[in-house]
Amino acid sequence: MEIFERTNGDYLISTDRAKIDIQKMRDYIAGTYWAKGMPLELMQKAVDNSLTFGIYHQQDGLIGCARVISDFATYHYLGDVFVADEHRGKGLGKWLMETIMMHPELQEYRSFYLLTSDAHGLYEQYGFETVENTGKIMLNRKKSGYL
Repeated sequence: MEIFERTNGDYLISTDRAKIDIQKMRDYIAGTYWAKGMPLELMQKAVDNSLTFGIYHQQDGLIGCARVISDFATYHYLGDVFVADEHRGKGLGKWLMETIMMHPELQEYRSFYLLTSDAHGLYEQYGFETVENTGKIMLNRKKSGYL
């Protein structure tokens, strides 16, 4: 897949996997409520098998990201979205979502999923809705592992 990049001042968003500091990404993700304790090898595998949007600062390197897991035809799942605390409040989350939603390979879909406990207002700006009746959603959660 072709590398997709956008710049904004001192910031860059890129889908180039070669730019990702996997250790830095894992260190942040492993401290979140959704992926607490994720091993480095598993983070690498997750990045290798998804479309990853890294946010980079000229001095600080990787400061945020989001991953899209997709068949690139009917289904997309957005996960592992973060912006480092020291870079929040600069519109980077909005810019990241705008970049994801305009990516040429993500224009066709029947469903674009996201599971989150926060930032609903941000995601609603890009067409995501809270699902009130989740009677159709089923989950098979592994009972062991790092979680």
